[in-house]
Amino acid sequence: MTLPVPFVTIGLLLASNIFMTFAWYGHLKFKESALVTVILVSWGIAFFEYVLQVPANRIGHGHFSAAELKTIQEVITLSVFAVFSVLYLKEPLSWNHLVGFAFIAAGAFFIFHKWA
Repeated sequence: MTLPVPFVTIGLLLASNIFMTFAWYGHLKFKESALVTVILVSWGIAFFEYVLQVPANRIGHGHFSAAELKTIQEVITLSVFAVFSVLYLKEPLSWNHLVGFAFIAAGAFFIFHKWA
């Protein structure tokens, strides 16, 4: 059974963004570790992000435009980061973060809305 392209694309983008978020921000809990160590660990984690991101874009392109793929990726990135920030880094989101995210979501609306 073949899964729909949007499902596969969004699923791969979601998984890749989880890896990306840990690669870029996970080391913030390990400030006592040497910078070169966290860079190498982050690169190792980022490898898996690329293993998922590249096929997501390859599979999704054609069904989605490049601009739509980038927009999906950014919305997923912010969603994953918001959860990561609260649950992993224990940093709360404030109203201005939510307003900023809402503006980005509004931008996504304009990207995906089919104008006559």
